[in-house]
Amino acid sequence: MAHNRVLQWATFARTWWIYDAAHQCPHRSGDVLVKYLMGVHKPIYHPLSDVGDHVVVFNTKHIAMEGDHWRRWKYFHHTQYPGGFSQTSAWRLHEIDKTKIMYKEIYARIKGNLLRGNMMRRLHLYPEDDIPDDVLKNVSDQIRQVQIIPKRLGEFTEQEIKDFPKLFDWPEDFLLTSKESSERKPSQ
Repeated sequence: MAHNRVLQWATFARTWWIYDAAHQCPHRSGDVLVKYLMGVHKPIYHPLSDVGDHVVVFNTKHIAMEGDHWRRWKYFHHTQYPGGFSQTSAWRLHEIDKTKIMYKEIYARIKGNLLRGNMMRRLHLYPEDDIPDDVLKNVSDQIRQVQIIPKRLGEFTEQEIKDFPKLFDWPEDFLLTSKESSERKPSQ
């Protein structure tokens, strides 16, 4: 019987989750993070109950948008006064505040009721991986990234590069004509 009581306490407790936003799409990340802020992942969830958890998001400075979304995607703001409408492109907003795009993406995905403010207060955004120790000591679980980050060529070992299957071998007399290749010496 006591075991069930502990499970119930764990269900009602607010868990602290951590999420690495480096090289992640803010649109797709927002869909995942909102579920934890609202508490949809808990069995006691109800739309009118404030049962969500804390979410700590770091590396918001290094988010990635697909295609030309940096240039074309617009974020809107209105002061509620006549003529108070403004729109800002994603690259400009990211230049002004490195956490604002992730904030706006998550804010837009939470239903606009009286609980939205409390849910947004439990969202902790950091542009780099410098998270204060008092926040970091509360973190108890991690949210998986939505996109797989491929390894860079420099992260592969020489053996892995050598073992990678070749589709063809370049001819001996082949010359690269791009500007970058003319600056580099041919490696053999």
